[in-house]
Amino acid sequence: MRDRVKAVAKELNYQPNITAKGLITRRSFMLGLTYERPSPSYVVELQRGVLERLADERWRMIILPFRDVCAQPEAFFTFLRSAALDGVVLAPPGSDEIAVLDRLDAAGIPYGRIAPQLEPGRGACSLLDDTAAAREAAEHLLTLGHRRLAVILGDPTHRASAARSAGYAQAFAAHGIAIETVAVEPGDFTLASGEAAMQRILARPGPRPTAVLAQNDDMAVGAITVARDAGLATPDDLSVVGFDDSDISRLIMPKLTTVRQPVFDMAVSATEGLLKLLAGEPVPAPVLHRHELLIRQSTAAPRG
Repeated sequence: MRDRVKAVAKELNYQPNITAKGLITRRSFMLGLTYERPSPSYVVELQRGVLERLADERWRMIILPFRDVCAQPEAFFTFLRSAALDGVVLAPPGSDEIAVLDRLDAAGIPYGRIAPQLEPGRGACSLLDDTAAAREAAEHLLTLGHRRLAVILGDPTHRASAARSAGYAQAFAAHGIAIETVAVEPGDFTLASGEAAMQRILARPGPRPTAVLAQNDDMAVGAITVARDAGLATPDDLSVVGFDDSDISRLIMPKLTTVRQPVFDMAVSATEGLLKLLAGEPVPAPVLHRHELLIRQSTAAPRG
């Protein structure tokens, strides 16, 4: 009889009433997605991944674009309570805010975490080895023969920035390059911060770097733009490597050599794990996603 009812419902394209279902199950069937990263491409991939997994589940998503969950914890939790969310997907840096995780646990709100660096067994986690990915990016430049290097750091509130810096440092050490000889400039993952960092790099005394490692694509593009304005061609005069494989990496000329992190897939699996928690299943094992170095047109051996 149940199979017959399902068949008829499918034939009639019956859609269950989520509000009525929520009254029975005491659920809102709404999940939150927090993000605090300024890169539009990254945010779009996060949203696409969550929505892809929710498409057939009758769940809905609410965006929580808090600039800093840690700086506004009361606003964050007030919103969670008022929206009656059943769960939340945390993107960096919120996925590493242990105080936030503690409060979610205390409130009985399950969560998925994207790219956490801390306590990766806590919640439904999608992981990326940022250190290994950054090490491979640096190795690419070192193998080409670059020895005068610069690094543009990401937002220091994102623990991935420190992990990527560690990867660069490992590659430098393996090739006998002292970190003190590398031109390191701060950034915050925005294109403008990449431009400002590149201006400072070019203003430094002594021989200029022949290659730049930027901790995301937006900053890499900013560096290329400033170098071009200064009369430096990429990659003839300056090689540049980014991180993310965002849309901008394929739109700029020359196309950007970068590290691909599968943000869409990571969002899908974090949401999948969260749905399992909501179904009463045990905390799923963390899912480690693979990075990929994409060698395009912005890197070459140094001239001379």
